Amino acid sequence: MPKFVRPAGRETGNVPMSTVFGPSASPLSPLSPENQTAPAQADAEARPLKPEDAAAELKGEHAQRPNSTVTEKVNALIHNIEKVIVGKRETVKQVLCGLLARGHILIEDVPGVGKTTLARALAKSIDCKFSRIQFTPDLLPSDVVGVSVFEQRESRFKFHPGPLFANVILADEINRTAPRTQSALLEAMNDFQVSVDGHTHPLPNPFMVLATENPIEYAGTYPLPEAQLDRFILRVTVGYPDRDSELAMLKGHKLAHPIEHLDPVITAEEVAQLQDLVRTVAVEDALSNYILEIADKTRHHKGLMLGVSPRGVKMLYRAAQASAVLDARKYVVPDDIKRLVIPVLTHRIIEKNRDAGGARRDGENILAEILEEVPVPI
Repeated sequence: MPKFVRPAGRETGNVPMSTVFGPSASPLSPLSPENQTAPAQADAEARPLKPEDAAAELKGEHAQRPNSTVTEKVNALIHNIEKVIVGKRETVKQVLCGLLARGHILIEDVPGVGKTTLARALAKSIDCKFSRIQFTPDLLPSDVVGVSVFEQRESRFKFHPGPLFANVILADEINRTAPRTQSALLEAMNDFQVSVDGHTHPLPNPFMVLATENPIEYAGTYPLPEAQLDRFILRVTVGYPDRDSELAMLKGHKLAHPIEHLDPVITAEEVAQLQDLVRTVAVEDALSNYILEIADKTRHHKGLMLGVSPRGVKMLYRAAQASAVLDARKYVVPDDIKRLVIPVLTHRIIEKNRDAGGARRDGENILAEILEEVPVPI
């Protein structure tokens, strides 16, 4: 495949890209064998990303710093989660891609492969407020968002926030609750706020929803509507581990669950700063047109009833920027887009004659065909 070479000397906005990673940042992925650091060593060496340091990076005051705090923090996050989720680096990177892109993740897979554990491991790796909501058929919107209660002493209604007011939300088995309760998440996921009794309440920053669902068992479930699926930046699957990873998992669970000893490696404020840095990653016009061409193909494909929405195009663009940060690059390359097309776009398209068995797989095959048809920018 031809490599996309970014012209030298280009910058994005008013921020010199050399200030994001430093001039000495390796062009190789920080996760490659040449640059990989042992988990314990990575945790020990990761320097705290202070607010004043991040602000200085944005202003270009650390352009000559030899090491990248951003890269160290990303590596520390990955290594920390991998203490619990073994042998699933690509899945872990996809979840972090959604986090850095300021998006929400739908983790869809069969029971017992670690969907909930993955979400909990991410939440415990960030020093922030975490909330788990177990979605059930009898759950009400007020159980999620909160409720206004009349206070007799103050002679007024006072809003009592629900579990949704946290930085990382684990919406476990989201398809087990009724559409009325599912819709309570729409405003929160799209606008990072909730409205109750005519009053708008902003949610904490950063804010991320990690939802899990089982695609095999349909009894007693309420499929997510397309409008809600479109709010998730990526649909992630975990899959079964290989033999070595499963053996390592058995040994790791011998005395206690590894997640019980997981400590935070990054703060909520640092996550917000990394999310701001993602927006400074350069995307050439040729790659923007590449994304638009892929989306246009889905809207005219004979096997699809519904193509990718403009929101889907924007989310693929932002996810590609986050992928570049994870690979310690200052710019997006075609491979960032190609490997994200299926997890970002599959749940945004509707196949003709969709049924309960295999329709999603048909959508993945169609997207793979479109990737083969659309020429890669050179």
